Amino acid sequence: MARHFQFPLVRTVGFDGALVTFADTMSETANRAALAFRSEVDRLQWVEVTESSASLGSAFVRFDTQRVSHQQMLRKLEDLVGQKDWYTTPLPTGRRLWRVPTVYGTDLAPQLDDAAAAAGLTPEDAIRRLGQSRVRVLTIGFAPGQPYLGPLAPEFNIPRLQNLTPMVPEGALVLAISQFVLFSGPTPTGWRHVGQTNFRCFRPDVTETFPLRPGDELLFEPATREELEHIRANNNDGAGGATCEEITQ
Repeated sequence: MARHFQFPLVRTVGFDGALVTFADTMSETANRAALAFRSEVDRLQWVEVTESSASLGSAFVRFDTQRVSHQQMLRKLEDLVGQKDWYTTPLPTGRRLWRVPTVYGTDLAPQLDDAAAAAGLTPEDAIRRLGQSRVRVLTIGFAPGQPYLGPLAPEFNIPRLQNLTPMVPEGALVLAISQFVLFSGPTPTGWRHVGQTNFRCFRPDVTETFPLRPGDELLFEPATREELEHIRANNNDGAGGATCEEITQ
């Protein structure tokens, strides 16, 4: 028999975790709620909370079981859930907008044409639309510092590939199910490789190892291959020519 959950849903996870789930599928409003709720938990600085994070549509809280029982933690989270409509709560402050030079197509990103066809677009129109898409860091995961970004327009709700691409490089921008992923290292993938950047999501040699944060926004602005090669030759800060500014609204 099918199970039906009422959201937001508060549950324990494992020995010392709790999960506040705002939807069972990814949506802009569910992600907004997860980010806002996680930010509020951090702001409250509950002494029993040892860690928090946000995913596509949930907020995770790890807690000290020596300080609080599972039942007490669930009640505390349920009380917080009931204090406001998290789906319409403003996103947290301190977010940044990144503009990242990106080569679409060519042999650097050879699956752009295939992705455009799957979206019912010409390659040129796909590049224009993708290059103008301002996407949010929905969550970070799978690999160190690696962001899932979206949501993209409905035409880009295209499926994953049937077969894995054996390897794409660091800085690859890949596309599926109305989202981008910007790869933090070389990896196989079933997502279509549509763009290539010099942006490093994982920078173990600097203090800010993970430059992107959930809630940040990115524009992958079209660049030529020559421009990307010039950036690679003359920039070693890991930003790949990207600029960053604070989001004030």
